[in-house]
Amino acid sequence: MKCPTDSATLVMSERAGVEIDYCPECRGVWLDRGELDKILERAEAEVSRSAARPPGPTHDEQSRTRPAYDDRDRRSEGSSGYRGKKKEHWLGELFG
Repeated sequence: MKCPTDSATLVMSERAGVEIDYCPECRGVWLDRGELDKILERAEAEVSRSAARPPGPTHDEQSRTRPAYDDRDRRSEGSSGYRGKKKEHWLGELFG
């Protein structure tokens, strides 16, 4: 199949159970019939899962329970003081 934008040959790939056709030249993405519906259903399910979680403590509650920042915390043994990599959204794996 040819890219409608630049006539390059499209490459088919399956990501997270969704088949996508993409152009290696212009990086355009095309979906077959029903594939967008699959993506939207998964997104809705993820939003409903995250909405079902109870809300976390407010900023005021956190500041009351957490000790004040101290430089000694950064020098603790085995800790670099940096956070780990943030978990990516599943849509990132589709187009990443």
